Amino acid sequence: MVAERYFTPPQAADIIGANADKVIGWIHSGELVASNVAANPNGERPRWRISEDELAKFLFRRQHPASTLPDKPRRKRRAATAAPQYFA
Repeated sequence: MVAERYFTPPQAADIIGANADKVIGWIHSGELVASNVAANPNGERPRWRISEDELAKFLFRRQHPASTLPDKPRRKRRAATAAPQYFA
């Protein structure tokens, strides 16, 4: 049985080629799935671990935008109306 590898956010950042803060941002936004292995999961300092499988899925979604869910439709702006003229 092969043990699955886990990465810390800085290790994942090195693999992806991004900043560790960006990786943590992806974890908080839900784009990148990670596990908090801290002794107190509700504490101030989480200890994130990202599985190799989840990192591969994340990279696949980033390379193939069609594999992600579509964003909400954007609201259209109203046509600009003429501003009232107070001074002639």
